[in-house]
Amino acid sequence: MVGGLLLLLAFALPFIDASPYTISIGTSAFIYIMLAMGLNIVVGYAGLLDLGYYAFFAVGAYTSGVLATNDMPLVFTIPFVIVACIGAGVIIGGPTLRLRSDYLAIVTLGFGEIIRLTANNLEITGGPSGISGIPTFGLFGWTFRDGVDLFGIHFSGNILLYWTAVLAGGGFTVLAVSRLGRGRLGRAWRAIKDDEDAAEAMGINTYLTKLAAYILGAIFGGLAGILMAAHQTAISPTSFIFLNSALLLMAVVLGGMGSTPGVIIGALVISLAPELLRDFASWRYLMFGLLLVLVMLFRPQGLWPSTAVLPFLHFREKGRSPREGFTDHHEPVENIDRSEELA
Repeated sequence: MVGGLLLLLAFALPFIDASPYTISIGTSAFIYIMLAMGLNIVVGYAGLLDLGYYAFFAVGAYTSGVLATNDMPLVFTIPFVIVACIGAGVIIGGPTLRLRSDYLAIVTLGFGEIIRLTANNLEITGGPSGISGIPTFGLFGWTFRDGVDLFGIHFSGNILLYWTAVLAGGGFTVLAVSRLGRGRLGRAWRAIKDDEDAAEAMGINTYLTKLAAYILGAIFGGLAGILMAAHQTAISPTSFIFLNSALLLMAVVLGGMGSTPGVIIGALVISLAPELLRDFASWRYLMFGLLLVLVMLFRPQGLWPSTAVLPFLHFREKGRSPREGFTDHHEPVENIDRSEELA
């Protein structure tokens, strides 16, 4: 219920403050939520340390950007982006997901750099200059840039893109990832995260389960890349450096790994805190870093860990005993030898 109210509040933001700056950072924040939820599948649920998740973000952005600048409507690029992200997930996950912990982290870090350097050197991706002039969403000659009039109010293309990001990032992605986490596949991911050897002994195909986590995370990252390409209208290799992957991982850890509300809070903190501290000019990154250090000192499990229970949900009916429903075990009054009867 709280999540639904917050989603309605997000949709109502343009009626409260429709300035281009507010709408722009709001769009970026919800795209970041979409990214963080995708990484939460890999890190929070399956326990796979991924330092190159921004590579899937780049795959989605470049795939949609290349196709959209060649006269394909941006909405029609979605299936191609999904296929490209599945391929990227299989290519990196297939040979490397048998690795664990630090070794897997090193491989994913290298994969992220490979994608960035490849985009920096290919002609089709625009090289170091990247791709510019990416069109926004549209269909049958109408685009978001034309805007729309509702109830006598004109809504610009930026607001329409913001609402798309809210619906995709704050609605669809959060609902889909949280449902995955509560399902059979999510329980298998958590079993692998807790003890991979024990999960395999219980009959879970750990390799395919981890590969599924990697592919699903890649798909959500690629879909977020489409929104980013439409939002910025231009992409370049400098947008996908390692620092961005580290900040995204920080958002998941800061909010609480495996926790849907925690990851949302972490993504909002990481994406909005630098903007809120902009008045402090060059000191804002130092203050941002200090805030992160303080949070991790006093909340090592995250701002909202996966085991957290809201106070108004943690209730017990008065007068009930925790042992209700369990009967006491009584020792027999006397030992009776029934060996002759059994014989």
